Amino acid sequence: MAVEFVGIDPDTDRDHCPTVWADPEAQEILLQGWKPTPETQAECEGTSPANGQVPLGEAIVRIPARMIPMIREACDAVERARLR
Repeated sequence: MAVEFVGIDPDTDRDHCPTVWADPEAQEILLQGWKPTPETQAECEGTSPANGQVPLGEAIVRIPARMIPMIREACDAVERARLR
């Protein structure tokens, strides 16, 4: 896997640091974020068209809006790789 670091939360304290990576080869974006509260998790699961709770191999993460440019950059990297 050729994971490319894209960016880290500019307001990070280096202990709690949402981060964005791109994997152009796998055509995936990887996100590190904060876990939602149990109440938010239940709300997300309750409004999803999927059946039941989030499976063990998946997660809901919170990413601050200030990281949108990094997420766009990761999307662009994966899209560029797909077009090659």
